[in-house]
Amino acid sequence: MSSEAPASVPLPRQTANSGLPKRPPVWAIDTAASSVQTPLHASCARHTREGEICCQELKGDDERQLIDPDVVRDVVIGLSDGLTVPFALAAGLSSLGESKLVVLGGIAELIAGAISMGIGGFLASQAERDHHRYLRRTIQARVQRSCDGEMEREVYAVLGPVGVNEKVSQQVAHSLMEVESASERNGGPVDEERGLRWSRSVGITEFLLKFGEGLEDVPTRRLYLSAITIGLGYLLGGVIPLIPYFFIPKAHLALVYSSIFTGIVLLIFGAVKARVTGAAGKGAGGYVWGAVSTLAVGGAAAAAAFGIVALLEAKD
Repeated sequence: MSSEAPASVPLPRQTANSGLPKRPPVWAIDTAASSVQTPLHASCARHTREGEICCQELKGDDERQLIDPDVVRDVVIGLSDGLTVPFALAAGLSSLGESKLVVLGGIAELIAGAISMGIGGFLASQAERDHHRYLRRTIQARVQRSCDGEMEREVYAVLGPVGVNEKVSQQVAHSLMEVESASERNGGPVDEERGLRWSRSVGITEFLLKFGEGLEDVPTRRLYLSAITIGLGYLLGGVIPLIPYFFIPKAHLALVYSSIFTGIVLLIFGAVKARVTGAAGKGAGGYVWGAVSTLAVGGAAAAAAFGIVALLEAKD
């Protein structure tokens, strides 16, 4: 019997009716015959690893799936402003003595602030989208009129600082230009079947936009989602400091309960924010810092508002 290992052969491609997910195959092989062309990910060590766990399934002690950073940013903006601004206003109006005035002023500010914050989030996302579209047109025009070798130099300016040599950068530039030319000839994307994130717009223009300018396209739904998230976050956060004023007629006494209640919520909000954004890390120090820093910002805003109103009242 021959001691030579049998040569690897290509596996049959998945059919449309196979019912299997469309993803690159993972073969349990370490080597392949020189005559067999294998995909990029042709080896998997899961069969030699304890528990047969694939490397894609391995996770660190603190590794977890984070929420969309754009959504987290909008929630943080809305809740943090809602917890601090109405609370600072209520603290300032508490020097007038009656909770009724604090409630009326707080509700008016809360509604106006939520609408204003929502509109601000919409306009900010719209400006970001318009800026991206303008730069895309500008870069696309520059690509079309570029001289020989200019795009290779721009790609190398992006890839060079991260360790990619000039020869590989030139190959990347040529591939990107060919893909963009093919996309323009076909009148649309060239890789829709695989469902890549950037399949709707490919080529060197998108490469320079994303990695050169650090910009990504903003979908239209993002405008409305940002407005709703920030506005509702502000409304939800702003109600919390006003709750004691609905039940306690004396504003100075209601301010004490409002301060305690809002302080607890700010601590919880700061700890949760540190967890969601990944800033907490493994130990408890990150949670403590997130909670204390959030409380310090809200307390400073409230103290400043209360002091200014009290000072103006004393002069009268």
